[in-house]
Amino acid sequence: MCAKATMEEFEALLNESFDIDTPDEGSVVKGKVIAIEAGQAIIDVGYKMEGRIDLKEFANPGEAPRIDVGDEVDVFLRSVENARGEAVISHEMAKREAAWDRLEKAYANEERVDGAIFGRVKGGFTVDLGGAVAFLPGSQVDVRPVRDAGPLMGLKQPFQILKMDRRRGNIVVSRRAILEESRAEQRAEVIGKLSEGDVVDGVVKNITEYGAFVDLGGVDGLLHVTDMAWRRVNDPKEILSIGETVKVQVIKVNKDTHRISLGMKQLQDDPWDAVEARYPLDSVHTGRVTNITDYGAFVELEPGVEGLVHVSEMSWTKKNVHPGKIVSTSQEVEVMVLEIDTAKRRVSLGLKQTMRNPWEVFEETHPVGTQVEGEVKNITEFGLFVGLDNDIDGMVHLSDLTWEGRGEDVIQNFRKGDMVKAVVTEVDTDKERISLSIKAVDGDPFADAIDGVKRGSVITVEVTAIEDGGIEVEYNGMKSFIRRSDLSRDRAEQRPERFQIGDKVDVRVTNVDARSRRLGLSIKAREIAEEKEAVEQYGSSDSGASLGDILGAALKKDDD
Repeated sequence: MCAKATMEEFEALLNESFDIDTPDEGSVVKGKVIAIEAGQAIIDVGYKMEGRIDLKEFANPGEAPRIDVGDEVDVFLRSVENARGEAVISHEMAKREAAWDRLEKAYANEERVDGAIFGRVKGGFTVDLGGAVAFLPGSQVDVRPVRDAGPLMGLKQPFQILKMDRRRGNIVVSRRAILEESRAEQRAEVIGKLSEGDVVDGVVKNITEYGAFVDLGGVDGLLHVTDMAWRRVNDPKEILSIGETVKVQVIKVNKDTHRISLGMKQLQDDPWDAVEARYPLDSVHTGRVTNITDYGAFVELEPGVEGLVHVSEMSWTKKNVHPGKIVSTSQEVEVMVLEIDTAKRRVSLGLKQTMRNPWEVFEETHPVGTQVEGEVKNITEFGLFVGLDNDIDGMVHLSDLTWEGRGEDVIQNFRKGDMVKAVVTEVDTDKERISLSIKAVDGDPFADAIDGVKRGSVITVEVTAIEDGGIEVEYNGMKSFIRRSDLSRDRAEQRPERFQIGDKVDVRVTNVDARSRRLGLSIKAREIAEEKEAVEQYGSSDSGASLGDILGAALKKDDD
């Protein structure tokens, strides 16, 4: 009975050992350190299996191995048996598997994980996350570029997992996200204590062309260039430097976006409060040109008070010239206050108003009839423009170029740059127009020729040409034409051929036309006038004397 029982028990134990499943390769199992020799730990993983693991697998980066006989450790069963009959196991792989399980849970819950930077690779760094190695891109190390990552190496610190792929063994982490979150909390705390109107001290951290960023103790505020001073600031570096401590006022706080607007000029008196009193209308002041545009120039009257000299108020004479041709930046100029709009903080200034109107000056110094000399500046289809004193021009109309001929023909004889003499005929200061006459320089030959001659005068002319329609005559160099019907009172004597060239003939002036420069002459009118005069002196038609007798008596008296 005993022998039989013993055999049955042995068979049961044998079957039980066969029923125990050998662990699957690729799984994590428990093992016990039974010996340490030749830099390796011999580990019993049960199941009648032992394996060896290099001691370095039990050391953290930069530290000595921490392993003793009797310690229980997790190992990864890579293979049940190798060529030496030993199990192929790894502590690192066991740690990696455990780490991946832990990291996947942290990633799913968006939790931070601890790790240590231990190496540098292309584009970033490697991070030990307690058994799993992650990649830390260079852009994710800090909120600002890091020049020296040495102080961060081996330092245990939190990271945020950005993405992970267990199948490929890829993990990407960020240290920057942790810092930004901490920074955001700090910003929120600082901003929560700030209110609009507060006056605080800050340190200038950065300067740009549009302003400066000021550190208020963990949070930055923007000091815009327009809020640095009441005067125009072209470059913030003119008044600020990096690292400088400045006193600023909180203008606006946006607690949602964490944006803070700051001001320095708000801590100073506003010069516009006294502008109307200091700069009354029509007063003249000296200012400095601060900026030049296509439409005018800005002139600083005092720090914080600028006025615009519109291009139309810059010069009496330079109408279509860029303001930069008249004034230059930083130039000191005298200006007159034309208009003030305190609501819009605008001052309109005039530059030309500080100088006399050159047309008024010309009118005073060159009354009508004055002779002037100038250079032909421009030639147009209607006349010449002649340069005069103080950069003003006078115009000579076509009709004022010559007494004889057509102005359209005579103007062809002039060229730009020619020096000409002319007489002032009109000055219109309102329209800024001066009329000149070149033909008047030598006087009017027509006026000279007919000096004392008026309508009704009897003058002696000389016949210069005989035509079918009448005769051409000359008086003091002036030509006139007597029509056939005006050659005689008697129709039978109205024959041009009865005259000879060179004949002297007495004629009566019937018209003086200064515009057409012509005299109206008539022999017939002279005869009728003489007859009328004789009748009045020597008789009438009912006296019994004939017209011949009357005329004869008149002629006899003239002979006596």
